[in-house]
Amino acid sequence: RSSWLLLAPLLTPPVPVVTAPPCSLCPEGAHRFQWIRNLVPEFGISSSHVKVLSSPAEFYELLKVQIKAAKQRVVMASLYLGTGLLEQELVDCLEETLEKSLQAKGSPDLRVSILLDYTRGSRGRKNSRTMLIPLLQRFPEKVRVSLFHTPNLRGLLRLLIPERFNETIGLQHIKVYLFDDNVILSGANLSDLYFTNRQDRYVLLQDSPEIADFFTELVDTIGDVSLQLQRDDTVQMMEGMVHPYQGDKVAYCEIANRRVMEVINSARTRQELLHAKTFHSNHSGSSLLSQQGSQASEDVKPEPDTWIYPLIQMKPFGIQIDEMVTETLLTEAERDARIYLTTGYFNLTQAYMDLILGTRAEYRILLASPEVNGFFGAKGVAGAIPAAYVYIEHQFYSEVCYLQQQQRVQLQEYSRAGWTFHAKGLWLYLAGSDLPCLTLIGSPNFGYRSVHRDLEAQVAIVTENKALQQQLHQEQEQLYLCSGVVSTSTFEQPNRYVKLWVKLVTPLIKNFF
Repeated sequence: RSSWLLLAPLLTPPVPVVTAPPCSLCPEGAHRFQWIRNLVPEFGISSSHVKVLSSPAEFYELLKVQIKAAKQRVVMASLYLGTGLLEQELVDCLEETLEKSLQAKGSPDLRVSILLDYTRGSRGRKNSRTMLIPLLQRFPEKVRVSLFHTPNLRGLLRLLIPERFNETIGLQHIKVYLFDDNVILSGANLSDLYFTNRQDRYVLLQDSPEIADFFTELVDTIGDVSLQLQRDDTVQMMEGMVHPYQGDKVAYCEIANRRVMEVINSARTRQELLHAKTFHSNHSGSSLLSQQGSQASEDVKPEPDTWIYPLIQMKPFGIQIDEMVTETLLTEAERDARIYLTTGYFNLTQAYMDLILGTRAEYRILLASPEVNGFFGAKGVAGAIPAAYVYIEHQFYSEVCYLQQQQRVQLQEYSRAGWTFHAKGLWLYLAGSDLPCLTLIGSPNFGYRSVHRDLEAQVAIVTENKALQQQLHQEQEQLYLCSGVVSTSTFEQPNRYVKLWVKLVTPLIKNFF
């Protein structure tokens, strides 16, 4: 398998589709973002149900606590499950909880559904599949493991591209961890690094049944168009389902599009009806109170002060909601608004770069220094990836300087000894405000892969509540505290030297990492 085969993916580059922003923002506070509900379901909740986590250890402990407490459902979507002791402990927690459910009489039936990527989850002799097979063997009726295989990796391409490199074509990249009615949204995978010293972001939405139902349906639907892991480590499609790489690609993508859009649209309709019903009952409740004095109105829920919008991006299936919303947010951000944007892999799409350089808001962009890049020190070709990111960063910084935008657009590099950096998302501060009223959190990196190749999901959290805004602000500050501002001298340091071959190859391969 000679190295020229690694260029095989370039034979089938996906064609970018430019989408116009769906609408403009309206001017009043947090309510200016309600246009998002024209595209996706809007879940109004109390800010007291939202908890922002800050460390990998806190994330890991929460996963174990939530698994052990689950009674009805555990739904986990991730790129992969690692093979170390910490990951084995998670699997043991699942086994213990399933065992308890079997023994408990009259309790709800616990179901476990796990969605991973096929190529990443099958890498190596010991892998995600071998970690989970004992659960499938012990609880065949209660455990489902789905392995998503991109429809773009097929035919000769699939035969030629070696392991690891086949992951560049497209992945299941969504990270959602759901236990009964509690949902954790993150960019972190189920691997020991993400539980110890790989910095990411994590938010817990507690006691949120409608949001939990939505993500359960979404993961189940992607699971339905994925390969199903069997007890003997083979895989097969559900009966009657088009195969992702052996079947007709157009038919497969059309089915997947229809199924995912059904989940989004039916949830949007449900939430609209619920909103109308709540609005009506609240108003009739207040008129009754005015007639009958202080009679009980305990059934009337308090008005929500926080809104959750799930943003889905699945370009292989023609679904571009996250891209549309992100582009609109960047387009409409007003002068003196501040956007703090972070990504573990700085490789923005041309559309995002053009919007950042051509709009009015102030930007503080946090990215990984070479030493905290996840590929730092990797063997072979992958070891050159941090240098490729340095080259991309330098090109973007040069453009900022050329346009004399250094005051408005600032780059900052995360650096922390013994750690790597994987945090992604943004915080939006309206003009004149010291606290953010919106954050995006989830799996997308704002790069070409996230937009065009992988399956991604994040949520927009919009809040009027000062305490939650403070939580989000502290999260942002804590991440940015470990960073230094990028200047011209940054790229003069010896560790920023980029070899000529890396400069030549980067434009050809930047769409694959």
